[in-house]
Amino acid sequence: MADHTERLVNLRKWNIGVGGLHLVQGILILVLSSSFAIPIVAAVQTGPPGAEGSLTTASKTFFSFNFAIAIAIFLFLAAGDHLLTSVTPIRAWYERNLLRGVNYARWIEYSVSASIMILLICLLNGINNFYALVAIFGVNAAMILFGLVMEQVNQNRDSVNWWPFIFGCIAGIIPWIAIVIGLYSAATDNTTVNGVPVNADGVPPFVYGIVISLFLLFNCFALNQWLQYRGKGKFADYLYGEKVYLVLSLVAKSALAWQIFGGTLASPS
Repeated sequence: MADHTERLVNLRKWNIGVGGLHLVQGILILVLSSSFAIPIVAAVQTGPPGAEGSLTTASKTFFSFNFAIAIAIFLFLAAGDHLLTSVTPIRAWYERNLLRGVNYARWIEYSVSASIMILLICLLNGINNFYALVAIFGVNAAMILFGLVMEQVNQNRDSVNWWPFIFGCIAGIIPWIAIVIGLYSAATDNTTVNGVPVNADGVPPFVYGIVISLFLLFNCFALNQWLQYRGKGKFADYLYGEKVYLVLSLVAKSALAWQIFGGTLASPS
């Protein structure tokens, strides 16, 4: 128990530090960023479905997705998660759960923050259909919540139930398939108007950087959980895996935030 107490105190310091860095970055993004936004559109029905000889759908812009605000939201959500579980009465609940091998706060925060992150990546790759984005947000949130189920069903078990992990991986790959299709379609588009290429500038290099780096980082979260339940080496200790989650959260969110800032938000819109 004494060893656990000392390590939980150390973990509390990590939470405060990581939470503070998320908070500072969120404020900086809001202060330094332009108002860059992408319109969210979709077709809406204007007549009987399948009617011949008349237009039955029209394009509608639902709203503009402000990148700086979205980035700040996922950074502030992470800051709230880490700081609330370290400096408020929630800390006792958080630490009790850690000793049982589950962290509800982490998965709840990830289900929203990581889903906002995936929407930003989708938008940078031309996926701005409202209905598609709602579905992608939901699928990504489901993937995260399978991580929570993985922890819940494997408490006090002699053998690991891998089904939640497998289902989570299946759900998690769906948004990335859409992203890669969008990226490939944009990179290979040869459409011209009056002989002039519509996509003359092609895909900006920073978008490739975001897709590759965030895909790898997202998969590191799954790898961390796999190593935890494989139960060998340092990862057999749940508290060690928790610290790895803290680092991954900071690196992934910071990488996306500042890559987007450098690519779109640093210049006035």
